[in-house]
Amino acid sequence: MTLFRLIAVFLLLPVAAAAQDWQRISDEDVFLDLVSDQRLTHLLYNIDIAVSPSGAITGDAMGWDVTGEWTWQDGYFCRSLDWGGDDLGYNCQLVEARGDEVRFTVDQGAGRAASLRLR
Repeated sequence: MTLFRLIAVFLLLPVAAAAQDWQRISDEDVFLDLVSDQRLTHLLYNIDIAVSPSGAITGDAMGWDVTGEWTWQDGYFCRSLDWGGDDLGYNCQLVEARGDEVRFTVDQGAGRAASLRLR
């Protein structure tokens, strides 16, 4: 490969990665294939949680325990969550994936979103 081609490929790589769009996950089996045996993490907020196929959510965030339950309803991830003793309530969330990231958007996609990395 010539130097010119190598430079051209190098310059195109970030564009190709940036062009990758979020893909909606609306099927429970696809979601489970994505998160099974993985941890959902966010280093800045010290989040490390697991979503089990049995419907349990466990882990910690910012030094406090996270526990909860989830189900899949009408194409949305619906969960009840407790964080450090605070009940965060029940919410159905839009799920999207891009590479090793999973984005959850509350209120069936109408609210705030949080992106977590698969590890």
